[in-house]
Amino acid sequence: MKKIYTAADEKTATKIRDEIEQKWAKKYPHAMKSWRTNWDAIVPIFKFSPTLRTVIYTTNAIESLNSTYRQLNRQRSVFPNDTALLKALFLATEQATQKWTMPIPNWGLIFGELSIMFEGRLPL
Repeated sequence: MKKIYTAADEKTATKIRDEIEQKWAKKYPHAMKSWRTNWDAIVPIFKFSPTLRTVIYTTNAIESLNSTYRQLNRQRSVFPNDTALLKALFLATEQATQKWTMPIPNWGLIFGELSIMFEGRLPL
């Protein structure tokens, strides 16, 4: 699937999707149907540069946060009320974000591209 996200443009990505579908449709019919059904939601990623696309589809931060939440859930599976749960999630999120020390590669280029595409939405 990485080949689809790293394709140069939508046309190339569609061709790669079709090749993957031909190869794997018999073994994974539901997954291949899902790709075709949701293709319209995937296509907008190709208006971004390859550098920005890498940041968008990389899930390391999300996986790290999910891991922190699972650890919290293992330690304490019952909370007295919703407020206690929200406080625990907030503190776990704060703890997780302190571990994120690696800068995003080429952040200057990415920020510049985003600030042009979404003019007025990003703080300068």
